[in-house]
Amino acid sequence: MLKDITIGQYFPGDSVVHRMDPRFKIVMTLLFIAMLFMGQHLYSLIFGIVFCLLALALSRIPVRLIWKSVKPLLVILMITAVLDLFFIDGGKVYFKWLFLKITEDGVRTAILMVVRIVILLIGSSLLTYTTSPITLTDAIERLLSPLKKIHVPVHAFAMMMTIALRFIPTLLEETDKIMTAQKARGASFSEGNLIQRAKALVPVLVPLFVSAFRRAEELATAMECRCYRGETGRTKMRQLHAAGRDYAAITVTILLFAAAVAVKIIW
Repeated sequence: MLKDITIGQYFPGDSVVHRMDPRFKIVMTLLFIAMLFMGQHLYSLIFGIVFCLLALALSRIPVRLIWKSVKPLLVILMITAVLDLFFIDGGKVYFKWLFLKITEDGVRTAILMVVRIVILLIGSSLLTYTTSPITLTDAIERLLSPLKKIHVPVHAFAMMMTIALRFIPTLLEETDKIMTAQKARGASFSEGNLIQRAKALVPVLVPLFVSAFRRAEELATAMECRCYRGETGRTKMRQLHAAGRDYAAITVTILLFAAAVAVKIIW
């Protein structure tokens, strides 16, 4: 299941979303997240859903990849939805048995929670699906460049964020390999109580941390061999330039965000 998680991966393509300026994509993603959490009504999510569907269609990312990113979280989503369904009280009562009760507020909260998280995961994942780590680093650095005036290490911060995103798939793949090797030696991760399962993960976490530190050291050595000195004297091979499609996309996003704000005020 771990290898099905595609968060942080980049899938090369030539779609409209792939060719967009990454600075605009980051801002649009932030507005998209704000739209989803704007209110506690279904109408508040409609604009975020519209944005997500438009971005998904224009990015040409296969649906199977989107499904792979959502599938590992289905169990957690279902458990959370059931808890909200039975333990949130308010409104009309649909079902009652002993201390368990399904109410109107519980149903609404459960549905909104599942839809919000699924749409949030799909929409935010499109940022890394359609943006390479290098361009993402440049975009974060350019957006945070005003902070350089107060001596904030913007370049180092952007580099750390991008490296962290880049190594998520690598560490997940490494975890899957370690767990497979431990199972071949007779280890079990699905038997026993919670404490026993937690103890069974120790043989996985120790080699995983060792592997992570080794990869970090190899990366640092490789960067030093290439004379990497941070921001000092660094030039950009590719310059970021905004095009008409970027301004059109950000305009549509702002309109959807404004509509979500208007709905929140009305309801």
